[in-house]
Amino acid sequence: MTMLTGESTAEIDAGVERCWAVLQDVARWPRWQQGLESVEVVETDAEGRVLVCDTVSDARVKKVACRVGLSYDAPYRVSFTRVESEDVDAMDGSWELEELAGDRTRATFRLALDAGPVNFMARALERALRPLVVGRRAQELAAEVTALD
Repeated sequence: MTMLTGESTAEIDAGVERCWAVLQDVARWPRWQQGLESVEVVETDAEGRVLVCDTVSDARVKKVACRVGLSYDAPYRVSFTRVESEDVDAMDGSWELEELAGDRTRATFRLALDAGPVNFMARALERALRPLVVGRRAQELAAEVTALD
């Protein structure tokens, strides 16, 4: 088992609703999340939000495919979990938004990923994924939200 866990946080010069608009648009995540190559929507809810999607991430050493299930606690939390994947054994994560004074928002990204048995590929995958998905995710959201000006 190779667990990759971590979180990143950023303060954004925009209100929660504006951040939520970007965050809940899961189909557009590859536009601003480095390493996430594609999101193919499989199922949506009555509000048009993605409930299940197929993702492909570039982990540098290989492409990682994963079917992901999502849940929402609008406008403060998006949670996601692995439904099916030959490339990762388990994955759970979330985006959380917190209102701050002055129409600002704190965004926190959390991820726990089990890349499977410890081997060369799992270690290489961990080294490649850590800076991409843990280290900078919240800053990527901040950049996308502020680019909407």
